[in-house]
Amino acid sequence: MKTYKLSEKIGVITIYIVLTIIGIITLYPFINVLVLSFNDATDAVGGGIYLWPRVFSLANYAKVFSYPNLITAFTNSLLRTVIGTSLNVFLTSMIAYTLSRRDFILRKVITVMFVITMYVSGGMVPNYILIQKLHLFDNFLVYIVPGLVWAFAVFIMRSYIDSLPMSIQESAMIDGANDFVIFLKIILPLCVPTLATIALFYSVAHWNSWFDTYLYCSNDASLTTLQYELQRIIQNATATAASKNLNYQQLKDSALVTPVSIQMAVTIVVITPIICVYPFVQKYFIKGMTLGSVKG
Repeated sequence: MKTYKLSEKIGVITIYIVLTIIGIITLYPFINVLVLSFNDATDAVGGGIYLWPRVFSLANYAKVFSYPNLITAFTNSLLRTVIGTSLNVFLTSMIAYTLSRRDFILRKVITVMFVITMYVSGGMVPNYILIQKLHLFDNFLVYIVPGLVWAFAVFIMRSYIDSLPMSIQESAMIDGANDFVIFLKIILPLCVPTLATIALFYSVAHWNSWFDTYLYCSNDASLTTLQYELQRIIQNATATAASKNLNYQQLKDSALVTPVSIQMAVTIVVITPIICVYPFVQKYFIKGMTLGSVKG
């Protein structure tokens, strides 16, 4: 059995203490948001709530889920995330595989073009005009088409493919496999960690997006998304409280929810699906980010 010197023991204990403190600092804001979301709104106005609800209440969530478009918004966000992420990952991996092939003539040219898109953007107005010319206003495809491929994700994927032994592809070619067979049956199964990594990036972006709904689909209630509706809920709660100009005692007497309580409940509603998914992809996420950075 290995014995540790006193200095090594002190070092290990110090590391654990520091990591524990960092963990508590990181976790506490989320716990406080969760506690406030389950606390009575008017009671929370007085402050002093930290790790446990002082007056337990589900009124905040009842108010959030009482909005009529929430089910439609959740369905659209879910469809957008699933369909969009699936297409994002597949197309990104195809482009990355193509750019990883050293016999591809336009490899350097297209790589430079992708790099330029990471630093230069047309801006909001040209993008708005482009969406208009493509007739994507009030169209579900506006959630999918404009962001089909990210240059950053392509480079992560390509770096991982470059780190794989080229002999694997050469052996498959000798056996008569074409590029598409090599991509589907050899490259993709070997790239699961990186696929999970970029899938997480894409899915979080789709799930959290609301500004495109505001710009392009705000006139069609059937195309609303969850984030957009929750943002409107917060705005409405803030406007209501401001218009009535209620003080603490009046809030308590009228038993209203407050903008802060609504915001806390909305935050929990938004992040819960991501929290449920993340533990399943965490090990792939860490591995994919590490191995994908071996080669540039």
